[in-house]
Amino acid sequence: MTVPLPTDLLGFIRAEIAMTDDPIEADSDLLLGGVVDSLGVVRITQWLEDRLGAPVPAGDITLENFRSVAAMTAYIERTGQPSTSA
Repeated sequence: MTVPLPTDLLGFIRAEIAMTDDPIEADSDLLLGGVVDSLGVVRITQWLEDRLGAPVPAGDITLENFRSVAAMTAYIERTGQPSTSA
C-alpha cells in the first residue's frame, strides 16, 4: 500500500529535516516559521524528485510552492506530477 504523498512528506520532514520539535501540520509555514532552512528545501526537493521520479525545475522552487506541505502538494497537483508513485 502506498502512503499518500502529504503523509509521507510530513513524516520525512518531521524525522529528517525539522529544526524544531514543534508540531508540524500540512498547513504549517515551514519556511517563515523556521522549521526548514535553505538546505532543508534542497533535501525536500531531492526527496520529492526521488519519490515522484521526475525533476522539480529550479524556477519552481519558490516560497509559494514550498511554504508548507499543503503548498507542495498543490504544486504537484497543479503541475501534473505523479503524486502516487512509490
